[in-house]
Amino acid sequence: MQTASTNIGERMGRSQELSDSKRGPVIGGHLGNKSICDISWLLNILRSTVSGIITKWKPLGTTATQPPSGRPRHMTGRGQRMLKRTVRRSRQLSAESIAKDLQTWCGLQMSPTTVRRELHGMGFHGRTAASKPSITKCNAKRRMPWCKACRHWTLEQILA
Repeated sequence: MQTASTNIGERMGRSQELSDSKRGPVIGGHLGNKSICDISWLLNILRSTVSGIITKWKPLGTTATQPPSGRPRHMTGRGQRMLKRTVRRSRQLSAESIAKDLQTWCGLQMSPTTVRRELHGMGFHGRTAASKPSITKCNAKRRMPWCKACRHWTLEQILA
């Protein structure tokens, strides 16, 4: 014989959402002064799910799924793949030129700031190269014999 908790774990996935037809009896049981444990056991639903339904029902007065909060993302998955491909082809492109390319290829109207933000989220960071001292021809001629002489040094000679 299986217990109710074993049955629930086998049936329901972690992110599965209950239908409105199953949320109604939960609220009916709550209005009928049943405890969360009793409702859970009778309907074969997890206690945390029952508690969440009741908690959301109290301030809203409805069990319908609410729209997600926040602004929808401007860039789709296809646009993100196109952006990543563009940057990998040429890392020297500016955000302005990338925004123009995306507009012509995908039809995405996007500002350079949005392009930078998306690239930052993908792990691409724009940084200038470290400045290196330019070695003159005269200095290179002087350094070459020294480098050849030091090429076979031991660790003790280097640290001395």
